[in-house]
Amino acid sequence: MARKIVGTVTSDVQDKTIVVAVARRVTHPVYGKQYTVTKKFAAHDEDNKAHIGDKVEIVESRPFSKNKTWQLSRIVETGHATVELKEDTADVLPAKVDEQATVKKTRATAKGAEEAA
Repeated sequence: MARKIVGTVTSDVQDKTIVVAVARRVTHPVYGKQYTVTKKFAAHDEDNKAHIGDKVEIVESRPFSKNKTWQLSRIVETGHATVELKEDTADVLPAKVDEQATVKKTRATAKGAEEAA
């Protein structure tokens, strides 16, 4: 029977391929502290159904390529990944520059007033 693993999709850029990160808890043999070990698997996604952030189940299968020996079985839970566009920085930068200049001027004015006193 083929092994089944549940993990999170970290990349879906390649055609018909997803990268799934599987995390597991391990206890250190000497110190007894628990830590998380993450391993990435390349899996075959025939219909490009899975996207970044989705929780998926992958099963071991025949080799599809040098590094790809897993296949997407099902999507357990869809992720809530959203794409945010950057704001126009032309409007933001001059305000910050002017703000920094006024801060420097007020500091210089305060320094000058202290020296005069």
